[in-house]
Amino acid sequence: MKKILVAALALVAGVMTEGFAQDGGMKVGFRGGYGMAGWQGETMKSVNDMLEFTDGNVKTKMRPGFHGGMYVSIPLGAGFEFEPGVQYAQKGMVLEGTVPGKAGEYMNAKVTVTNKSDYIEVPLLAKLYVAGGLNLFAGPQVSLLVNNKLNVSAGALGISAYNNDFDWDMGQRQIDVGMAAGLGYQFANGLNLSGSYDMGLTTVDEGADYKTYNHGFKGSIGFRF
Repeated sequence: MKKILVAALALVAGVMTEGFAQDGGMKVGFRGGYGMAGWQGETMKSVNDMLEFTDGNVKTKMRPGFHGGMYVSIPLGAGFEFEPGVQYAQKGMVLEGTVPGKAGEYMNAKVTVTNKSDYIEVPLLAKLYVAGGLNLFAGPQVSLLVNNKLNVSAGALGISAYNNDFDWDMGQRQIDVGMAAGLGYQFANGLNLSGSYDMGLTTVDEGADYKTYNHGFKGSIGFRF
């Protein structure tokens, strides 16, 4: 897996260097935005089935986060481009528990456990323009886990009583392989907007003991020179 990531990074670095060095139709761009990430798979389905017995007092949620990076657009023919890139992205998931009963509801007392996993992503996308600047894109994505923590917080009445981060490195997969696909619009002035869905193809744990995969949605705004 590490060889795959190194090769992908080398490819993107070479393409970006070439893009800065000469025109040749290549265009360099920057992109960033907001996303919602979570876990999915058989294990998470079983967890959510069990959480139904808590009458909604414990539930899983998607983690909000940011992403940003750069990319190169390489024309390959009429209305078709290859778009490799490198970007930082926040992923993970949230498990939230509330104190049952009227008193707990009134005080908004809750405990939240958040997996805060940060990745360097290398998307290798094929982009097809279908009408003007409107485009569809899809392709593989290799991601390197650079930081992984568990945050535990508790509070009531909007007041934080406890908030702490713990390192979580044991058993976590360092290289995540997945797919990305979405819809975008490229304006003539260089501005672009896009929305995409990411789907992990390798489990979040190294041993694949749990059938749990990263997935999420991204909304992005960018500019291409």
